[in-house]
Amino acid sequence: MAKQLIVINAGSSSIKFAAFDFDQHLNRNTYGSIENITSAPVLKIIDNAGNIAEKKEYKKPEEYNFFYDFLFSYFASTGAPIHAVGHRVVHGANKYQQPVVVNEEVVKYLKTLIPFAPLHQPYNIEAIEVITKLHPEVTQVACFDTAFHCTHYPVADRFGIPRELHDVGIRRYGFHGLSYEYIMTQLREIAPNKALGRIIVAHLGNGASMCAINNGQSIDSSMGFTALDGLLMGTRCGSIDPGVLLFLLQARKMSDEALVKLLYHQSGLFGVSGISSNMQVLLNDASPTAKEAVDLFVFRAQRELGALSAVLKGLDMLIFTGGIGENAPAIREKICQDMNWIGLKIDREKNSSNKPIISPEGASIQICVIPTNEEKIIANHTYRLVHQ
Repeated sequence: MAKQLIVINAGSSSIKFAAFDFDQHLNRNTYGSIENITSAPVLKIIDNAGNIAEKKEYKKPEEYNFFYDFLFSYFASTGAPIHAVGHRVVHGANKYQQPVVVNEEVVKYLKTLIPFAPLHQPYNIEAIEVITKLHPEVTQVACFDTAFHCTHYPVADRFGIPRELHDVGIRRYGFHGLSYEYIMTQLREIAPNKALGRIIVAHLGNGASMCAINNGQSIDSSMGFTALDGLLMGTRCGSIDPGVLLFLLQARKMSDEALVKLLYHQSGLFGVSGISSNMQVLLNDASPTAKEAVDLFVFRAQRELGALSAVLKGLDMLIFTGGIGENAPAIREKICQDMNWIGLKIDREKNSSNKPIISPEGASIQICVIPTNEEKIIANHTYRLVHQ
């Protein structure tokens, strides 16, 4: 009998999911999301042809276990038993540098990492625990966003703080690792001769980061101890002088909760523009604040691109991915313009047509657009661990 492999990506106010056939081909048959869980939830299940198979709107919040119960009942109703579940888990620290089959010991350790990722880790763990209660017979696998970055240069992960603080885990980790890993698996298939070169992948979306990759391994990335660091994002501030935080806490008497809300939910494109966190909305808005937000996003991206090129000591390929990276030609062009000093050139016609390669023929640095698929890389890892 055919079996299913379910992938879960749980966030603070949403659950993204996908169902794959549990075989070596891992064909996706269903995917979808539950958005606005903490306010007015909207559940949408889509078949692989792009048709909405199920849509429900709720007028009030529901508990997460309500939705997991609904989802797994829905998947079970297809007649194909659920054989395994793969989870995106934001933080694995230094201990988990590869995906692992989940057990009580794994969950116990992941809970110790909640202070490192307080807005992501609790929901990743809750998904595991709820599904364990609902379906204790199903094998679950945790796949970590930090794992791809375990090959960073040691010096790249240090802060200039006392050694004892570094030794208890206050260091740079890097995130979006599952996305970067998927991009590299694709690159090895479509351009194996390029995959071992000096590469920067720009994962640009509501969460945004860049990663420097050499010889197929991450050596540095823009995100650090948390997913706040680096580039400007949809509602996150990106890099900020720590003195600003001290000022807000001491002079403005801001509470911890208010500071978290400011940095994670009220800043970034949304905070600068005062209009939206959606890049396409801002590109279509003629107001000065919308333009300033877009300009700042581009400036920070160019600055990080230059810095990571220096870490790589040159650049052979730039890859755009993520919601903005894949779908906003104007942003790709703005980032690449004025970067001729490192050899970046973009072909406007190819770029506006969303071609896979958007640099001119014969350019010294190839610029590509490769759609990411974190669910597929999680499914691959889960299948490998459960099938062996």
